[in-house]
Order: sequence, then structure tokens, then C-alpha cells
Amino acid sequence: VGVGPYGSITRDSLHELSFQCRYYGSELVSLVAEVNTVPPPLPVDTPGPLRVELRLANGDCDAKGCSDVNVYSSYYSDADYPVTKVLRDPVYVEVRILERTDPNIVLVLEHCWATSTSSPLSMPQWDLLVNGCPYRDDRYLTTLVPVDGSSGLQYPTHYKRFIIKMFTFVEAMVPLKESVFIHCSTAVCHPSANDNCQRSCGKQKRHATGEQSTGESALVSSDEVIMIAPQPLALDGRALDGDHTVPQSLGYGLVGVAALVVLVVSALVLAVAWRRPRPQMEITKL
Repeated sequence: VGVGPYGSITRDSLHELSFQCRYYGSELVSLVAEVNTVPPPLPVDTPGPLRVELRLANGDCDAKGCSDVNVYSSYYSDADYPVTKVLRDPVYVEVRILERTDPNIVLVLEHCWATSTSSPLSMPQWDLLVNGCPYRDDRYLTTLVPVDGSSGLQYPTHYKRFIIKMFTFVEAMVPLKESVFIHCSTAVCHPSANDNCQRSCGKQKRHATGEQSTGESALVSSDEVIMIAPQPLALDGRALDGDHTVPQSLGYGLVGVAALVVLVVSALVLAVAWRRPRPQMEITKL
């Protein structure tokens, strides 16, 4: 190629040479792939009312050695109310979901309490279950009855059962009302891979972390339960014995108080007599 001040020229002809390279070979290579699985999607929520029923079992049991599970075989009908109970009699409570056939939902009891009227907001109130667990400040703790596949129910997760001891509301140790109504706030929980919507009521309490539908909740109440043949209440709020006698410890205390009162009164009488001015004696000299 000649290069001048004003251009470039060449006298060489153009020659093209085409070639290619090929390599033939095969090899087996292993590839390790890790697939992260995700939990299955939750069921699609369908709007609609949640129907929940609270009913009382009558405690009749034909089985030998009847257990808490067996007493939920028959229930009070509407004609049986008001139901009558004696103090400390067991009251068998059941809450269930109605008209649902989804086996993947779980009934959750958030809070259960009792009132003396049919209104759940009336006062006084007494807690039975708090966050699904027995109220700890009650000497007679509510008993939770497990409902599982052995219960014979088609959808056991749609049921919750518990037992309370009959009581009556009092004020200044005097019975106020002999009627008791039971109320429960309920919700539906959808179990997930990390939680089965069951609460643990041991020393380390935890809340159910399953997907709880905010639109599926309901408040349910019982009919009237009447306390009959109430026993007189002692000063400490406990029922007296059948013959209405005062407990021995209380009797000893009353005797001691009476003796102390007698001693105080005697001391006051002696003090007054000692402070009374003595009459002056006249001495006659002979």
C-alpha cells in the first residue's frame, strides 16, 4: 500500500482464505439444584356470616366410668331452660361452628365470661377463659376438654368444650343474682405450616399465630342457668355446711373476741373504781 500526501494506493490483489476449526467431545456433568418449597396457599376467603352456637350438655352418661368426653352425648333443649344447678355443680359448655364443611378451619375461643343478665356487656362479670386459657385467679379453674378424632365428630376442629363449676355473683358476701349467662367471643383460624391454631396454656403461654380471618368472628351466649338451693355464705365467701354451723376456726375466733371484750370492760370498771375519791373519815378524839 502506497501512502501519498493526498491519498493511498495499492497494487496487490485480494485473496480470501476460508477455514474453520471443529472439536468433537462429550462429557457427563452433574448439576446439583436446590429447590426451596413454599407452604401451600391459604384457602380463598368467601364473605358470609359466621354462625356459632353455645350449648350446654346435660351431663347424662350411660358409659361405665364416664369421662369428661362422654358427658357431651346429650344436650339441653330450648324447653329445658332455664337450667337449674347447685353451687359447684359442673356446667358442661360446648361452642361449635354451624353450616361449615371446611376441615381446614379451626374454631378459636378468645374470651369467655359470665354475667348475671343476658347482656354480655352488663356488670358484674367473671372471666372463665382469657386468651383461650383458664382464668388463673379462679380457685376452681375452668377445665378444657380436648376435642380430637376420637370424639366421633365429623369436624372436630369446629368444636371447643370446657367445664366450669357453678357459682353465683355476690356483693359484700351477699348473693346478688342467682342467674348466670355464659358468653364467648369466637373466631375462625386457618392453620399454616408454622402453626396449627392451637393455644398452649402451660407456663409459657403463646398466642395462635395462624392466619386468623378478621371477618370471621362472632359473639355467642348461652341461655339462663339458675343457681338453686343456695347455701348461706360464710364471712370468707365460702358456703357453710348443711346444718348452717359456723366453721370451728371461726367459732374459736368469736370466743376469743368475746373474752377480750369482757377483759377490757372489767379493766375499765376497775379503773373507774380506783379513781373515784374516797370519803374522808372523821376522827373523834375522846
